[in-house]
Amino acid sequence: MDVPWLLVAHGSVTALVVVSYLCGQWPIFEGTFVQNINHFLTSGAYRRFLRLVQASCGNGARDLVLGVEQYCCDRPNPILQAFYVAIIGGSYIIIVQTSFKYIPGYYVSVWHRYLSIVVVSIGAILFALTSFSDPGTVTSENVSQYVSAYPFDNIIFVEKECSTCKIIRPTRAKHCRICDRCVARFDHHCGWMNNCIGEKNTRYFVAFLVWHFLLCMYGAVILAFIVAGELKVKKVIYILTVYYGVDNSFSGLFPHVAQWLLAVHNTQILLAVFLGIIALLLGGFCAYHVHLCLSNTTTNESFKWQDYIFWMKKENAARASAAVLKASIGGASSEAQEPAPSKWKTFFSRSQTPAEEPVVKNNIYDVGWMRNLWEVIVPLSERRSFSRRKSD
Repeated sequence: MDVPWLLVAHGSVTALVVVSYLCGQWPIFEGTFVQNINHFLTSGAYRRFLRLVQASCGNGARDLVLGVEQYCCDRPNPILQAFYVAIIGGSYIIIVQTSFKYIPGYYVSVWHRYLSIVVVSIGAILFALTSFSDPGTVTSENVSQYVSAYPFDNIIFVEKECSTCKIIRPTRAKHCRICDRCVARFDHHCGWMNNCIGEKNTRYFVAFLVWHFLLCMYGAVILAFIVAGELKVKKVIYILTVYYGVDNSFSGLFPHVAQWLLAVHNTQILLAVFLGIIALLLGGFCAYHVHLCLSNTTTNESFKWQDYIFWMKKENAARASAAVLKASIGGASSEAQEPAPSKWKTFFSRSQTPAEEPVVKNNIYDVGWMRNLWEVIVPLSERRSFSRRKSD
């Protein structure tokens, strides 16, 4: 039957696109078609679109597209916020209209009707808190307290003035070019929230990720139980095996059951698959940010450490190569005066190549996972010690 193979093909293509987009730049995919797909999705497709617009509509249309891109990506705007509201609200309305008629069901009790309202409302509250709360703006009034909150490590953070705000930039802070302000313990600028993620709202952002991961998993599981309950109530497997003589095995039943599900419950199937994919994406993103919180690191700092380790490894490699070259030159001059060693001695002698110095990430802000987590839940700027620094 063609339907199962169509589902397999659709799922395979979807998985390939998602994996290529999220993981295409990993070293394991270097030089493969996965990396090529990632390059096409992230930059190649957009450049080709710009060339097509310029060729068909002229430079004016191309400038218009670039202006829209600048507004969407380089300026605060509520586009992604509205998109989030549309996704959440639209998905919930579709679920209410198409799936609530099966609640209560064989596996799903009636209280899930009301629980769904609660979990979606909590998600909306966390979204509002993350979007509209102060991320920890550094001003001339509070810069002294923020400067004394964290010491400079003189590795990825050194004392210097913000060229835009004209104040000392505290450790772990960064000036956001989109919001045009310095943000304490800067993590990143989130377009979905139309806000920076910093010292004061990281707790809301991580809670938002965790809650929406659980929300999507909850929706996918409930929809799966609704479909399973309908299979049980309508005795689909019994009818197929007894009245139609279908073999009572997975390979025999699967094509017929899949065809029945797509014909009768296609909306529930599509919604469950959609929520499952979103849950997987959110799960990975959520795990990454939980790891950052437990290690007292931000996204901005992780990129800084990557750059630092990369350049230090190159510097150490250059030093090792220089030492080898110097040793070889010295060895060549001494070999001209000394008799040549035996072949066996040369074969068994160890290489004198100096080993490269290991590059270690020395995060002085990591004070243990419990204290790190407490620092996210109760930021330093909301503690009494921060206020005492202000009075001092």
